[in-house]
Amino acid sequence: MTTLYLVTLLGLLAVSFAMGRSRSHKVVVDRLSDLHSLPVYHGLFVAIGVLTPMIAVLVVGLPLVSMMAKSNALSHFPMEVQSDPLQSSVALRDVRGLASGSRAGDATPELQDATKSYSATLSNGHWAIFAIGLILAITSAVACYRKIAPGFRSRRYVELFVKIVLGACAVVAILTTIGILFSVVFETYRFFFDPSLKGKPTIFGFLFGLDWNPQAAMRADQGELSTAYGFVPLLVGSLLITFIAICVAGPLGLYSAIYLAEYATPKIRATAKPILEILAGIPTVVLGFFAALTVAPLIRNIGTHYGLDIASESALAAGLVMGMMIIPFISSLSDDVINAVPQSLRDGAYALGATKSETIRQVILPAALPGIVSAFMLAISRAIGETMIVVMAAGLAANLTINPLAAVTTITVQIKTILVGDQEFDSAKTLAAFALGFVLFFVTLMLNFIALRIVQKYREQYD
Repeated sequence: MTTLYLVTLLGLLAVSFAMGRSRSHKVVVDRLSDLHSLPVYHGLFVAIGVLTPMIAVLVVGLPLVSMMAKSNALSHFPMEVQSDPLQSSVALRDVRGLASGSRAGDATPELQDATKSYSATLSNGHWAIFAIGLILAITSAVACYRKIAPGFRSRRYVELFVKIVLGACAVVAILTTIGILFSVVFETYRFFFDPSLKGKPTIFGFLFGLDWNPQAAMRADQGELSTAYGFVPLLVGSLLITFIAICVAGPLGLYSAIYLAEYATPKIRATAKPILEILAGIPTVVLGFFAALTVAPLIRNIGTHYGLDIASESALAAGLVMGMMIIPFISSLSDDVINAVPQSLRDGAYALGATKSETIRQVILPAALPGIVSAFMLAISRAIGETMIVVMAAGLAANLTINPLAAVTTITVQIKTILVGDQEFDSAKTLAAFALGFVLFFVTLMLNFIALRIVQKYREQYD
């Protein structure tokens, strides 16, 4: 039904737009210039009159029909099933499976009756949505069609509709961010303050603990459980790998951006920049394979040759490959920022006798510094949030060390490790992932705040 509804909507939009535009040509007395708005705005005005009620009916109607179908289906089951959330969800799953044909096996009479009621309610509700949406759309289109006149300001209504849509998109993005934050904050609060959880640490013990071993919280013979959630090793591991990555990507990305923007010919630039940006499209799991099968053994062989003790999974291997991954973030953004520097600044430096290299070092780079800092901060945030490369190249050992040749782990890797498989969200071990996510969110927020302050400071100086 939804497909038919959307196809009908598209057809009505096309017809209403054509009718509105045609109407604008008919109402003019002499010339089209007598119209306040262009004919295309009149067509869009009528099309909006069709779009708005049909979308509103679909958005409101589908959840209501789904709720009614579930309620009617559950009414065929015993009261103990209806009152128990777990049993009711299982019953609804069986009903949906039987209705779609994916459920195998014999069905009880009550399940068959529930399925028939569920399917009938959905079918009738969907057709009701279709009929109501179609009636409201036609009625609205006729009303909008009759409003078209030479002095009618359809452009104002169309622009207002566009502003509302853009504002709604912005609100959805903001509400999504707020929802994510509150969900993480709520679970983090449970992790620290829920009295029913056993083995949970204190806030101080979590933020400044030096040992990360959540598996100890699942066994009673491991000593003091509240010391098993030390965050420091994960933070140090994340910062160590990120530092190695930025030491690789920073110079390579910035120097390549300078070359492409200031030295490369248009032909070389047109070829080299897309090739460089291909790195951003390589899946991280592929880079993880490359790190685990090529870079890590190579580093270990080199270290063995010089008598160094290098782990088979090391922070250096993960950091090098991660640096390769974030090169396009720095090079592409820095290149765009450097190209945005006004040519007048270059011409003024050349007029004063500066060489090309002096102009780049003393004029262009300082002027482009806010954008370059933003590119570096974006790359750092991307590196901190990376998971697959670290899992495959650096390991899962939460070692508190700054030795790049040792195995370490990161915050994101531990979040993934904790939440893999079926988990019970009433244990400290599982809720620890949300606490890690909250702290990671805070760390990223601080990095963005620092970058914003730097950008504001130097933008005032060079604008």
